[in-house]
Amino acid sequence: MAPLPRRLVTEQLDILDPADPLAVGSRRDLVLVNRLMFAVPIAARLLQRHVARPPRRILEVGAGDGRFALQLARRLAKRWPGVEIVLLDRQDLVTAETRRAFVALGWLARPLPADVFALPGALGREDAGFDCVCANLFLHHFEGETLRRLLGLLSSLAPVTVATEPHRDRASLFASHLLGALGANAVTRHDAPASVRAGFCGRELSAHWEAAGFTLHEGRHGAFTQGFAAVREGRR
Repeated sequence: MAPLPRRLVTEQLDILDPADPLAVGSRRDLVLVNRLMFAVPIAARLLQRHVARPPRRILEVGAGDGRFALQLARRLAKRWPGVEIVLLDRQDLVTAETRRAFVALGWLARPLPADVFALPGALGREDAGFDCVCANLFLHHFEGETLRRLLGLLSSLAPVTVATEPHRDRASLFASHLLGALGANAVTRHDAPASVRAGFCGRELSAHWEAAGFTLHEGRHGAFTQGFAAVREGRR
């Protein structure tokens, strides 16, 4: 059977006002989506496998409301204490409750409202240097030269980049259409199939990574997730 062709369409969550009730509900639905994708345990395993020592600073790009990062912190905080995680998104959607939850785990969450391509200018000198970069359900919003430029930027920020994205195939697409039966709202019912169609399979992310000196790991993890890790050679 021929692979499902990759196709990007605008996702509704990206254009709604963040305070719109539909946007609020869709961000809540993403918790369910990540649970069904096993995205948090997959990302945690990739980070623990490829980050040689407990990190001091982590950058998440496309962090949204910070709930994915918080779930990661709950898995990693005992082994990785005292981490500062910078949560990059175009808007600061991280609630005071979520920040307090990070503090209770011994982590410091610092939202950074900025466009990812403005990141070098948005970071001060004191911000220079991350031990790793992570992304969840973010890279599939980009294609072609823009995706190559984004991955090049990430390669300059840290020695390890880890991503969990939709695995693009017909089984994932079929499953995405079932989210309505689980209570997902109209925005999520639109965006989930769109995300799968824009997702990755095979070595597609690796093909866009142009930075030299990295070992790339990419493949399907579980039923619905494409996992990716780029590790600077000699890191371990």
